[in-house]
Amino acid sequence: MSNNFKKLKASKFIKMLPARQERFQSAKAELPTFSDNATALAKALHPKCQYLKVEAVLDRSDDTKSFTLVPDTEKGTDSLAYFGAGKYLTVFETIDDMPITRAYSISSSPKDALNGKYVLTIKLVDGGLMSKYIFDTWQVGTSVKVSAPSGNFEYQPLRDAKNVICLAGGSGITPFISMANAICDGDEDFNMTLLYGSRNYESILFREELTELEKKCDKIKVVHILSDDSNSYDNTEKGFITAELIKKYAPTDEAYSVFLCGPQQMYEFVDKELEKLELPKKFIRHEMFGEFHNPATQADYPQGVPETVKIKVTIQDETYVVEGSTNDSVMQTLEKNKISVPARCRSGECGFCHSHLLSGKVYVPKNLEYRRLADFKFGCIHPCCSFPLTDLEIDVPVAK
Repeated sequence: MSNNFKKLKASKFIKMLPARQERFQSAKAELPTFSDNATALAKALHPKCQYLKVEAVLDRSDDTKSFTLVPDTEKGTDSLAYFGAGKYLTVFETIDDMPITRAYSISSSPKDALNGKYVLTIKLVDGGLMSKYIFDTWQVGTSVKVSAPSGNFEYQPLRDAKNVICLAGGSGITPFISMANAICDGDEDFNMTLLYGSRNYESILFREELTELEKKCDKIKVVHILSDDSNSYDNTEKGFITAELIKKYAPTDEAYSVFLCGPQQMYEFVDKELEKLELPKKFIRHEMFGEFHNPATQADYPQGVPETVKIKVTIQDETYVVEGSTNDSVMQTLEKNKISVPARCRSGECGFCHSHLLSGKVYVPKNLEYRRLADFKFGCIHPCCSFPLTDLEIDVPVAK
C-alpha cells in the first residue's frame, strides 16, 4: 500500500478541480435531504430533543417519585429514542424565566423505550432547585422536554469484565434497575451482583422489583447493605460497603468490574475502599452524581481561599459581573444570578458547558476532572465542576 501511495501524482487530482468547481456552482444553495437508512437511524437514536408528557406518577417514598414519560405527539415526538441501560436524560425546564437543566438516570428497561415509555425516578433534594420544581409541578398530563439518552455508564463487553459488582446508594439504584431489567430481557449479557446501601429496610427503593428480578434471572444477585437497621433480614448485611464486603461477594477466580452510583459522600468513602482492591483502572466505573458540593472538604483543596469572589463573564456580546461564594461552582454562581449556561450532566463529563478561562484560578475535584490536555494548554474549564479560588474572567458559550 505504501508503494502505491507514493506513485500517486497530485497533477492527476488537479485536473479534476474544474469539473468539481462546476458542480459546486450549479448546485442549489440549500441543505441536502437524505433518506438513507443510516441517517434515519441516527436521527431516531440522537434527536436534538424529545417532547414528552407525564403519563403516571408513582410515590416510592416520602422524597422519591417515579415519573412515566410518553411521547407528546401533538408537539412532534412520535417515538422514543432507544438507549443502552445506564443512560440518562437531561430535563429542560424554565424556572423564574431562566432555562435550567438537570440529568436523571433512566430507571426503566431499554425495551420499554421501544414500547413508548421512559421512567425517571427522582429524589427530592434539600434545597434542590430542579427536583423541588418537578415535585411541585409535574403531574399527569404535564409537558416535558428532554434530551436524547446520553452518558457512558453502560456495560461494554470489550472493556468490562463478564462479572460486575454494582455498588448503589439511595437513588443511585436507578441505572442498575435499568441494567437488571435489560439482563432479564436479554438485551445485556453479564452477571450482576448488586450491593445496595440504604439506611434501613423500609427505605429500600425498588425492593419488591429487585426481589422479582432476582427470582426471574440467575444472572442477578442482590444484597442489601443497611447502615442504621439492627433487625435481621434475608440477603442483607449491616454497615457500609467496604473493600472486605466487595471481596466477599466478588468472584475469586475470575476478573470483575465495579460499577458505582450514589451520592457524593458514598463516592468519597467507597473510592478509598476500592483502592485497597488494586483493581485495574478500566474495571472501575463511576456514574456522574450531578452537582458537587463543599469543595473545601477535599484533601487537596488549597488553603487561604476567600469566601467570596467576583466573576466577569462574557456571553457573545454581553458582559456581566457577579459576586458569588467559593463554595459554589462557577455554574451555580451564574445561575443564582440568572445567567444561563449550557449544561447537561453537571459533572464535568459531557463537555456542554466547555468555556474559556481568561484569568483567575479554579479548583476541580479529582474525580470530576474530564478535561483534555488541550484544555489545560488553552485555558478551558467546565463551569459545572470548577470552583473559583480567585476573581475570574471567563468566556461562556450561549445556552441553547
